[in-house]
Amino acid sequence: MDCRTCELICSFQHNDVFNPTLSAVTVYDFIQEVVSVPVMCLQCDEAACVKVCPVNALSRRADGVVVYDKAKCLVCKLCVQACPMGNISYSPLTKKVFKCDLCGGDPQCAFWCPTQAIQFMEPVDDFSRKKAVAESFKELLGEEVA
Repeated sequence: MDCRTCELICSFQHNDVFNPTLSAVTVYDFIQEVVSVPVMCLQCDEAACVKVCPVNALSRRADGVVVYDKAKCLVCKLCVQACPMGNISYSPLTKKVFKCDLCGGDPQCAFWCPTQAIQFMEPVDDFSRKKAVAESFKELLGEEVA
């Protein structure tokens, strides 16, 4: 159904270990539909994680990327709870919060994805394409399209 290369390469890139629980990529399996969807930080326009951080350990750069400053973090985990996609996590191994950092502009999940299901590209304000993708997932999952 899925290879999960993205999870493994992410954990290895950041923690030198192949462990999906230490990955900033989360793969959601929809077993009945026989599809898996890799999801990472969506760099939300109204990022809940940024809003709830009491010490501004999460902030948005000028290029729109939400970045995490480990030195400022209190490890209160409010950001973990606030992320609607579940893409900020806590590592019991490092005792730190972590999220996708785009591998410094060279995301290894996209580089190593054997099917190119993950791609790294400049954002496009083409909402018709985003809506079409969302509608296809809603259709696949049996949800009513608004």
